[in-house]
Amino acid sequence: MAYQIKKAAVLGSGVMGSGIAAHLANIGIPVILLDIVPKELTDEETKKGLTLEDKSVRNKFSTTARQKLLKQKPAPLTTKNNLALIETGNFEDDLEQLKDVDWVIEVVVENLEIKQALYEKIDAVRKPGTIITSNTSGISIEAMKEGRSEDFQKHFLGTHFFNPPRYLKLLEVIPASTTAPEVVEFMTTFGEDILGKGVVIAKDTPNFIANRIGTYGLLVTLQEMEKRGYSIGEVDSVTGTLIGRPKSATFRTLDVVGLDTFMHVAKNVYDQTEGEEQNVFELPNFMKKMIDNGWLGAKTKQGFYLKKGKEILELDAETFEYVEAKKLKTPSIEMAKQQRGLANRVKTLAYAKDRTGEILWNIFAPTLLYSAQLNGEISDDIIGIDNAMKWGFGWQQGPFEIWDAIGVAKSVEKMKEEGREIPPFAQSLLDKGYETFYKEEDNVLHFFDGEGYQPVQVNEKVIDLKRYKKTHGVIKKNSGASLIDMGDGVALLEFRSQSNAIGLDILQMINFAVDEVEQNFKGLVIGNQGKNFCVGANLGLILMEAQDDNIFELDFVIRSFQNAMMKIKYSTKPVVAAPFGMTLGGGAEVCLPAAHIQATSETYMGLVEAGVGLIPGGAGNLNLYKKFLKGVPNGVTIDYQNVANQVFETIAMAKVSTSGEEARDNNFLDFADGVSVNADHQLYDAKQIAIALYENGYKAPKREKVPVTGESGYATLLLGAETMLMSGFISEHDLKIAKKLAYVLAGGKVPYGTLVDEQYILDLEREAFLSLVAEPKSQQRMQHMLVKGKPLRN
Repeated sequence: MAYQIKKAAVLGSGVMGSGIAAHLANIGIPVILLDIVPKELTDEETKKGLTLEDKSVRNKFSTTARQKLLKQKPAPLTTKNNLALIETGNFEDDLEQLKDVDWVIEVVVENLEIKQALYEKIDAVRKPGTIITSNTSGISIEAMKEGRSEDFQKHFLGTHFFNPPRYLKLLEVIPASTTAPEVVEFMTTFGEDILGKGVVIAKDTPNFIANRIGTYGLLVTLQEMEKRGYSIGEVDSVTGTLIGRPKSATFRTLDVVGLDTFMHVAKNVYDQTEGEEQNVFELPNFMKKMIDNGWLGAKTKQGFYLKKGKEILELDAETFEYVEAKKLKTPSIEMAKQQRGLANRVKTLAYAKDRTGEILWNIFAPTLLYSAQLNGEISDDIIGIDNAMKWGFGWQQGPFEIWDAIGVAKSVEKMKEEGREIPPFAQSLLDKGYETFYKEEDNVLHFFDGEGYQPVQVNEKVIDLKRYKKTHGVIKKNSGASLIDMGDGVALLEFRSQSNAIGLDILQMINFAVDEVEQNFKGLVIGNQGKNFCVGANLGLILMEAQDDNIFELDFVIRSFQNAMMKIKYSTKPVVAAPFGMTLGGGAEVCLPAAHIQATSETYMGLVEAGVGLIPGGAGNLNLYKKFLKGVPNGVTIDYQNVANQVFETIAMAKVSTSGEEARDNNFLDFADGVSVNADHQLYDAKQIAIALYENGYKAPKREKVPVTGESGYATLLLGAETMLMSGFISEHDLKIAKKLAYVLAGGKVPYGTLVDEQYILDLEREAFLSLVAEPKSQQRMQHMLVKGKPLRN
């Protein structure tokens, strides 16, 4: 049977249920969100004369959850428009609607009897072939399916999302013994390709993979802190980014998760294990006391940390008073920071003979041993365990990658000296004469499976640029960028300067890349796999030249930038931009002239130059204005003033999208541009678009004159800016920037509707940029951004 999911239902509208519904709506799948019927009226409902039979009361839980999606932070929806795809209802009146859906996701309270009773009702109304999954974080999948029809059992499995579903990559898929293999295969592919997740197949064991090992690691950390006399702040200072973990480290993470939630997760394993393992899952007494006190973390505004004014205090676990937060300061921390790469940093810290080394070794050692002990029991292989920890807990290295980093033989020797028991899986690696759990062979990553090495299976849509460069080679590179052969007639221009900031080196490579592609390739993709696509032009370089009054040099840089952007625009072969993460200022300007933009869901795009006292200088004003014009439907008379107003507001207010879809709402993307839900597939998607454009006979756009609002439009734009100044919303210097921007967008002193050359607008843009860059207040803004990383309002 070929499965397709065109419509889904989410049962249970709590934070997790509504978050999953939002994620489905984000990818365009209509959802029915159902919950229980309230048992009693609120005072407000009674005053309004409502009864328990009123639809608004009966659907209250799901309707309220739906509305909350608009206010939640971080935003569960990629654009507010997606809310329209979520319908609401309740379990008593609306279960009939499940006959029309292809996938039912159960997200009700973690209680086996309640889930089983709900499944009985679902079984009575579902059509054969409908996939039913549970988002349980630890209840047995096997137990949940008992008593259900054969077709239900065949299509039932666990799909465990991590909170918040839009942002956390991990999806654990947990088959039951009766789940049809083709259903597991479909959900894995659907999870990766459509939901955009990193899918790991987990076995039906307590808390599955990530929560089992993650909870163990957190509890080991708590116990070691107590045993060895560390403070909460000291532990957090070395268990975060220093070792490749999220900056929330240990205790800030627990505060965010909620101590009550964490207690339930730990108890689930505690109740199903015994002996030494069970002891680890026993919460320390001080944590039980915190829960009794109602100090549950962020949700109660008090947990391991308490914010007083601007100061963040840490809890003293002995006195139960909040004190000034401490940090560990040891020689090994300084040594580690000087090491190249995370693996070397972790190795330096793990064996350090100081307080940092002591706590980290005693967290690493038991966690690594526990992971090896559970390999085969919770996951078929070490890849499942490592990926689960990276995608679910935000670790940069999974347990077995950490073990490789610190050296398996050296660490096992130390573990044995300390009397720790080595699991057979880890011991067999050394007994067979191997040194690492992973190794590269012929540029393919292999993993140890207990007997020997097997190649790591990778989805063909996942492109790893480091490996690509080894196999496909680099056509040309300089200090700022590389041109890479992606195969199939497509080249890729990869930025690799610091923060991928654009300088002359990148501009040179853009020119070379377009020329090379026009001669020898079908198309060009501009993309990379850095932290962000591009945070803008090299601000340090611009400021230095400005402070030296080197206007000729700056004029050359801005001309070069504009010319490179127009070269992208008028390339005879298609150029596809693949932005992700921060795509700001010059980063957005590189995308605007491309034949196609293939963004990711998490693309934060905007022209933010006003924040540093400037306006866009790389044809951003022209190209965004033209994108807005292109967005006006055919046959509609274009109000150029309205278009100019919107572009002016977008640039002057430095609007940045909070997603790829919102970048479309803001007209940086048009209706034909794409959004890759799975960021790992973005370069593959961009490459396929480049090939399709070429094969469909791509032609460069015609050079056309641009209609502008002219002098009257300039006056209108200025009026708005002056009103904001008088209202105290902007400063005098903001007004100066606004005047320059208005003049460029209006096309100078010409009559309304005049058609002007693109080069004419580019000249206005360049003149405005050069006059602003010479302003002391703009230079102060640039300096402040470079030093503090925040905009200055002066």
